[in-house]
Amino acid sequence: MKTLIIIPTYNEIENLQSLLTGIFSYAPETHILIVDDNSPDGTGKLADEMSAEDSRISVMHRTGKLGLGTAYIAGFKYAIEHAYDAAFEMDADFSHDPKYLPDFLKAIENADLVIGSRYIKGGSTPNWSPLRRIISGGGNIYTRFVLGISVHDCTAGYRCYRREVLENLGLDTVQAQGYAFQVEMAYRVFKKGYRIVETPIVFMDRRLGKSKMSGNIFIEGFTSVLRLRFNKPAPTTNQQQKSSSEIVSIVEEPSVVQN
Repeated sequence: MKTLIIIPTYNEIENLQSLLTGIFSYAPETHILIVDDNSPDGTGKLADEMSAEDSRISVMHRTGKLGLGTAYIAGFKYAIEHAYDAAFEMDADFSHDPKYLPDFLKAIENADLVIGSRYIKGGSTPNWSPLRRIISGGGNIYTRFVLGISVHDCTAGYRCYRREVLENLGLDTVQAQGYAFQVEMAYRVFKKGYRIVETPIVFMDRRLGKSKMSGNIFIEGFTSVLRLRFNKPAPTTNQQQKSSSEIVSIVEEPSVVQN
């Protein structure tokens, strides 16, 4: 199976090289697309250097922080264009451990979407505070109740989609960002009747660097669930419109990955 791991980056220079080494140790035949949002710390430059040395690595440069959701959408479109069989979402901060990649690759053979779940047997969040567990766990219970979806970890960002699924989700109409992006994508897959499988992961906080978590992300997640349930379009601000148009003009096409 021809697979692509999409890794959005912003100031991840401390993690990137060791992360990619870990990925290739568990999935040596996979390809990686780094989507860098003009990191001030030089992450994009390092990614270019690594790409020049390894044909399995490609880099997409964007002019600024345009959001996690738009980074993954750009990566999904790249995966479709280059006929990958499956595309992964993966964080650059080691909260998504590469050691689980073989589990994903096995599960995706008989699934349309595989989610690395913290909330099924075998999954956990060992170094989280009680408050964070309450917020995340409660948010997932709320999401399942409101949307009627059977997924235990709707906000999980460690995922693998089959290309055929991505081709049929209407990527240009996805509106949410942050954790809400993960909920919207899972809900779209669920509503289409595709098979979703959860595989357990132990989720660890980032090893190095600063967390990009914010209160706005949680607020958006709460309101987005209601929007999805009642099919109401999200409000579009002038800034959102600007970002959407910039994505088209600023993405530099990576070199074509060879089989």
